[in-house]
Amino acid sequence: MHISIIAVGKIREPYLTQAMAEYLKRLQRYATVTIIEVAEEQVPETLSAAEQQQAKQREGERLLKVVRDNQYLIALALTGRQFTSEEFAGHLQQLAVNSQSDIVFLIGGSLGLADEVLRRADLLLSFGKLTFPHQLMRLILLEQIYRGFKIIRGEPYHK
Repeated sequence: MHISIIAVGKIREPYLTQAMAEYLKRLQRYATVTIIEVAEEQVPETLSAAEQQQAKQREGERLLKVVRDNQYLIALALTGRQFTSEEFAGHLQQLAVNSQSDIVFLIGGSLGLADEVLRRADLLLSFGKLTFPHQLMRLILLEQIYRGFKIIRGEPYHK
């Protein structure tokens, strides 16, 4: 299985980079996982709704340029479907059974994802109603993917 995480912006905090590297190393046993970063729009703190939409659209165009037509696209969105860890593992397993072995997770910037990106997605995934920094979401996502593979394989992992 090949998994790509395409995310807006760069990780600046060394502690997040180190933790992500650890999960990427652990995941090598189960899948090829790559992280692709696209440029984040540099926007002021206060934006009109139209300016927010324009910034999200430009980031969305960058994200979609990296996606290929045959990839299964999962966009992280507050309005998405929520899974338990076991259900998420089951979904990953079902994708593999259905020969959908090229999976892309999209993580937007601080403004979220453009409507065009959300429409292109095969699945909208939510990690709950809480708001997380988009950089931290990469680490959370990597951990959940790792947990999913451990569940699929019936291997022990802390609960």
